[in-house]
Amino acid sequence: MKKVVASIFLLSICTTALMGAVKASTKSVVVEVENNWNKAKSDEPVVLKISDLKTGFVVKSATVWDGEKEIPSQLDDLKSDRKADELAFVMDIPAQSKKTLAITLSSAQADKTYPARVFAEMLIRDTKKQKHAPTQSVTVPGTTNFYNMLHGHGPMFESELVAYRVYFNQKQTVDPYGKFKKGLEIKESGFYPNDEQLARGFGDDVLMVGNSCGVGALKGWDGTKATHIEPIAFRTESILAYGPVRTIVDVAVKGWNYQGKELNMTNRYILYAGHRDLLVETFFDEPLENEVFCTGVQNIMGNETCSESDHKGLIGSWGRHWPVNDTVKYAKETVGIATYIPQKYIRQEVKDKDNFLYTLSAPGSDRFHHYTMFTSCKETFGYPTPEAWFAYMREWKEELQHPVQIKIKN
Repeated sequence: MKKVVASIFLLSICTTALMGAVKASTKSVVVEVENNWNKAKSDEPVVLKISDLKTGFVVKSATVWDGEKEIPSQLDDLKSDRKADELAFVMDIPAQSKKTLAITLSSAQADKTYPARVFAEMLIRDTKKQKHAPTQSVTVPGTTNFYNMLHGHGPMFESELVAYRVYFNQKQTVDPYGKFKKGLEIKESGFYPNDEQLARGFGDDVLMVGNSCGVGALKGWDGTKATHIEPIAFRTESILAYGPVRTIVDVAVKGWNYQGKELNMTNRYILYAGHRDLLVETFFDEPLENEVFCTGVQNIMGNETCSESDHKGLIGSWGRHWPVNDTVKYAKETVGIATYIPQKYIRQEVKDKDNFLYTLSAPGSDRFHHYTMFTSCKETFGYPTPEAWFAYMREWKEELQHPVQIKIKN
C-alpha cells in the first residue's frame, strides 16, 4: 500500500511539472533591420515594444538570433509593474544593408546571462559606519537635502567607454567620469578610485560642473540664464535597467513650480553598450503649452575653453580645468562635451556665463528628447584635440539622423 501511495505521489509531482512546462507560452517573430545610411553601424540600438509584438502573454524571456549567432538582449520593465515593456539589443550592420532577425518570446523565466557591457548602481550610505546599501529608487520631499546621503551623490552608470552620475539635488546635473582604457570600473571604484586603483589605470571624475548644465542636463530658462529644477514638491531618482545591454536612469520631479505652471517631469537617461552618448528623453504628465527649457554644454572654465556650433541644434565645448577642489592631489583635466537637440524643438541659441545653450519647447506635446556625450583627453581610445572632437561630434549628429529602420514581419 505504501508503494502505491508513493507511486501516486511521484506521478502527481511529475504531472504538475509537466503541466507547468505545457503552460509556458512562446511566440516567434521575424524582425527586419535596415541600414539605409552609406556608413556601417556598430552597436546600433534596436528597441522593440512588447505591445507591438502582440504575444497575448506576459513575456519573461527572449532570445534574438542573427542566423546562427545569438545577439545578447534584455527585457526592460519601464513601469515598475514587473512586466516587460521593451526588448532591447545592439547590433552591427553594414552600410546600405538589411538583416533579418529571428526572435523567440516566452512566458517562462530563463536563467541565461550575457556578459555585462554596462553597469549601474545607486548606494545609500551610512557615514558613521562607512557602509553602503544598494537601492533601486529614492523619493524625497523637495525640501530634503539628500545629496550627501547617496554615495556618488546620485545614480552612477557606465558603458565600456564612459561613466556618468546624475546629482540628487536641484541641479540634477550630469557629471562625467573619464577612463584611460575601455572597461567597466564603477562597481569597483564607486566613482572615487583609491590610489591603488589609480595606479592600475582607473579613470576618475574629470569635470567640475558647478552650477552649469554639465554634460547636457536639462535646465529651466528665465530669459537670461539657465535655472535649476526648483522649487518642487518631490524628487525621485531611479535605476530602471542595469544591463547587460543598456542602463536606464530616471530623474523625476512632481510639483515643479515653473513659469506659472506646476509641472510633473521625468528625465530619462539611456546609455547603450559600446556608446559614449546618452539619449535623454523628457516626459510630462500633461501636454506642454509655451514653457521654455534649455540644455547644451558647459563652458569649461579654463584658459583653453573653446566651443563650436552648427546653429542647428548641435553645440560643443572643449576646455581644461580642475575636476575637484583638491588642486594638490588632482591635476587639471581636459574634456570635450557635445549636445544635439533635434531642430523641431529649438527656439533660440543662447548662452550664459556657465553654458553654451539652446532653448527648446514642444507646445502640444508631452515629451521631447535630446542627446549628449563627452570625451576625456586621458582616453587612449578617444579624441585628443578640439579639432578631432568637433569633427567627431558632426559625424555623431549625422549618424543620429540616420537611425536603422525596424519592421516586424509577422
